[in-house]
Amino acid sequence: QVQLVESGGGLVQAGGSLRLSCAASGRTFSNYAMGWFRQAPGKEREFVARINWMDGSTYYADSVKGRFTISRDNAKNTVYLQMNSLKPEDTAVYYCNSVKVVGGETYGMDDWGKGTLVTVSS
Repeated sequence: QVQLVESGGGLVQAGGSLRLSCAASGRTFSNYAMGWFRQAPGKEREFVARINWMDGSTYYADSVKGRFTISRDNAKNTVYLQMNSLKPEDTAVYYCNSVKVVGGETYGMDDWGKGTLVTVSS
């Protein structure tokens, strides 16, 4: 059974930084892309970033491009999200998942974890 455990969220002032971690277990993730999503209060979950597990190629939502960086540690089955220059509109619960891309859209493949809350104050 796949388990995804996100951590690293917290309260930060606008302009600050946070680093999120996602520990994945239950399968060998070497053949899967991994991604981060977020869900703000009252909004639907949205895609943030993804990384190919084998070659490390990345793709970002326009809203975070240039501010967020996704990375992974294959040996630890862990994916990270470095978030810089945070804005109040980045406030959300952040989730990771293995992903697939269909028709240009990125979708989570496994059951969602509990996520980690990021709150950015103005």
